[in-house]
Amino acid sequence: MQKTAIIYCEGNFGKMDGKTANGLIRNSKNYEIVGVIDSTKAHLDSGEFLEGKKNNVPIYTSLEDVIENVTPLPDQFIYGIAPAEAFLKTYERNIILKAMETGMDIINPLHEFFTEDKEFTECADKFGVSIHDVRKPLPNKDLHLFSGRILNISTPTIAVLGTDSAVGKRTTSVILEAALAAKGFSVSFVATGQTGIIQGAKYGVAIDAIPLQFMIGEIENEIMKAYENDRPDIIIVEGQGALSHPGYVSSCGILRGSRPGAVIVQHPPMRQQLGDFPFMKMPTIESEIELIENFSDTKVIAVTINHENMTDAEVDKVIDVYEEQLEIPATDVLLHGCDKLVMSILDTFPELKNKYNRAEKVLIN
Repeated sequence: MQKTAIIYCEGNFGKMDGKTANGLIRNSKNYEIVGVIDSTKAHLDSGEFLEGKKNNVPIYTSLEDVIENVTPLPDQFIYGIAPAEAFLKTYERNIILKAMETGMDIINPLHEFFTEDKEFTECADKFGVSIHDVRKPLPNKDLHLFSGRILNISTPTIAVLGTDSAVGKRTTSVILEAALAAKGFSVSFVATGQTGIIQGAKYGVAIDAIPLQFMIGEIENEIMKAYENDRPDIIIVEGQGALSHPGYVSSCGILRGSRPGAVIVQHPPMRQQLGDFPFMKMPTIESEIELIENFSDTKVIAVTINHENMTDAEVDKVIDVYEEQLEIPATDVLLHGCDKLVMSILDTFPELKNKYNRAEKVLIN
């Protein structure tokens, strides 16, 4: 049985820094989510607030509200915020200590490792709970350097990159994985951030916590594990940040480590400045595609839209403009699904189209 979990996301649910909570509400293989803590949206349905569809996962005012109203108490307390500063606020320490006192295990996605915090570890020992630092890497001796093994596999690998952080790269990856599986393909998804790992990705590593010397090798190693264990038809790799981003190098490591045969780029057309760096302008979709294709031996085969601050009509207009100007498919997977992406992938990798056509004939017969 899945363990139950409450997600802490005070003031940030549905926002950019609440992406861990947002992702878990959309998809969670590891945990049964029983609620979200965010007093600014208290008493709303989390699914209805996030996507306009009820999921019967309520939003609570506080941890005390959860303790009073949820029976039995959740097994896990997940810190669901991904702040730019990557560290706990002072008042949040007491909330986490209180969660441990009630018997909840702690899932920590931050760069600040709770297992190295004396107060937290003593509290965990006292109340018999565990702490899991999702981003805490293995010792360097257990990490991998790039080996070149990935050069010997022919499985189509697709990276879902973006023009900024928190634009929906993981969400698009997960939806695309499901769409391809529905067409009869076996798909391996490789997570590269803390949220995908918490969601339950079979393969993945939080690469922004890995020393740069090992980043490329760790991505290669996760892809090789997926290839050797599953022999999938397709491998999808989650992107991080953006190749053009001045503050992150993750996309560089992803392109070098995964050697994708194709790239899908996620872009928020209405975002004017970088999310965590408001003093810097967003790149254009054209400049990001050019940079990716010049940096790596790959092709961008589609663009996906993040529709923040956009009406449906505006999304459709942007899709038409992008398809005309870029001459590749464009879509919003939350509004319109993945059919265009699937067809673009089949066109890019003829061996997949042949398998799909054979499967279709079997179904018809």
